Amino acid sequence: CGTPIEYCEFYPNYEKCKKWLESNLPDEFGKIVSVKDDDGEGGGGGGGEADDSEKKKRQTRGGKGTVKAKKKSEPTGIKVGTSKRGKKKTITIVIGLASYDIDLKDAAKFFSNKFACGSTVQGEDEICIQGDVKDDLFDILPEKWKAISEDDIDDVGEIKK
Repeated sequence: CGTPIEYCEFYPNYEKCKKWLESNLPDEFGKIVSVKDDDGEGGGGGGGEADDSEKKKRQTRGGKGTVKAKKKSEPTGIKVGTSKRGKKKTITIVIGLASYDIDLKDAAKFFSNKFACGSTVQGEDEICIQGDVKDDLFDILPEKWKAISEDDIDDVGEIKK
């Protein structure tokens, strides 16, 4: 592979390097294996149980880190309000869609297409829609998602950001 023998343990194909060392340089292989065994923890990538536990601890390249489990909670209702942005601009804020098991990214995209404006997911359970579309949401939310009734939607008025 071209890397120095001391750094082979950090190489992605460490097992392949180990096999090559064992067949071509058995004396160097013996030194590296004996040093690994003396450390007790495997020296960072040394194979066996230490390698498995390190893979669990560290994020692998291109992989996802630990995924947090979503909390299952009963639907608490949806709060719809507006907030000022600058002098003349208004945004509509929708809070509480996640408790109905609605994907917030899909909902934001739906609002963007429906109202021909920008909408983003803010935080864990909040969608910001550009423009004052609060009145339209009272009709659209129960129509799009059957789990939501009109009684579940509350108008909270002005929301301070």
